[in-house]
Amino acid sequence: MSHFEAEEASCLARTGSIALRANPRIADLGEFTVRRALPAREQRMVGPFVFLDHMGPAQFPPGKGIAVRPHPHIGIATITYLFEGEIMHRDSLGVEQLITAGAVNLMVAGSGIVHSERAGSDLDVTSTLHGIQSWIALPAAQEEIGPAFTHYPAEELPDIAGEGTRVRIIMGEAFGQRSPVDTFSRTLYLDAQLEAGADLVLPEGEAELAFYVAIGSAEVDGEIYEAGTLAVACAGKRVIVRGREISRIVVVGGDNLGSRHMFWNFVSSTRERIDLAKRDWREQNFARVPGDNEFIPLPT
Repeated sequence: MSHFEAEEASCLARTGSIALRANPRIADLGEFTVRRALPAREQRMVGPFVFLDHMGPAQFPPGKGIAVRPHPHIGIATITYLFEGEIMHRDSLGVEQLITAGAVNLMVAGSGIVHSERAGSDLDVTSTLHGIQSWIALPAAQEEIGPAFTHYPAEELPDIAGEGTRVRIIMGEAFGQRSPVDTFSRTLYLDAQLEAGADLVLPEGEAELAFYVAIGSAEVDGEIYEAGTLAVACAGKRVIVRGREISRIVVVGGDNLGSRHMFWNFVSSTRERIDLAKRDWREQNFARVPGDNEFIPLPT
């Protein structure tokens, strides 16, 4: 039984709007740990989202910070979105871009790109890093498009205030407004802040939909979802999320693109393409990040 069939069976067996919940696993990135909500054993993808990392909140003393050496990607677009802190992005296209809270870095890997992520201008002071890094699969016909990078300042994203709620539309369309961030298939990505007792009705009409509690705790259909919980909605059900305290959730969804193979930072609809990417990285056939001779070796 596929996870989609399992979800459908779960939804038929219950009256609520949530099909399943999943707790993230902890991944060690060296300088700090992250909570990896996708892929999970219970749920590999939600819509086009194949990867969802909750970074921090991590505190760094002066002179310390994130230091992810150059590494490659294929077959996806990455979205970096911060609640707090800064990251300096550099890539093999020659782009150097500082990302700060509320802005979006969209990096299209396509046929292949290499990038690094290091501390920003706050390296010399005590700093905090907190945010979400996610990957979306590209449609099979677009997996080999050329790499690209676009930065969207925070003020360009729609910001909708409600009664005890504030929603920023990172990608896609919701509540009558649309984000300027490029999409490649139907995609929804929201950052929602809720006051205690405030209700947020999630957008309807998405083929697949889930929310992740990043801060605080939330309630749906009388069930509690603590920070660090991914909740996948039943298809076609109306989902009302209530903040039990001051809370922050991210909402992801969209059309299912079919299964994807994943190895390390490589994602593809075919195993053969991943094998080729492995060989190319091992033999250093990818383009380099200008001025940075470091790299992360291919995992064994």
